[in-house]
Amino acid sequence: MWRFKEGAEGKSRIEHAQWTKEHLEALVGVVPEIRSLEVGVNIKPDDAAYDAVLISTFDDLEAMQRYQKHPAHLEVAAYCKRVRDVRSSVDYEI
Repeated sequence: MWRFKEGAEGKSRIEHAQWTKEHLEALVGVVPEIRSLEVGVNIKPDDAAYDAVLISTFDDLEAMQRYQKHPAHLEVAAYCKRVRDVRSSVDYEI
């Protein structure tokens, strides 16, 4: 989950969330390790809310780690690092 900085790189928090959604979801079919990937953008702004959430599935931990190191993913991650205020994550096995 991310909370983005208002005004970073001239964009609003919602614009950063939409950019992140578009670019992460575009990785499906590019990064072979992705089994499913969805980005939800918050529809109810609140100071306690995050702006976007990523829900993705992989075959195993090693596949997730390959995804995280994939050049296409690293490009999106670099943008998110520049414009985020807060990031939280949970990785778990099903």
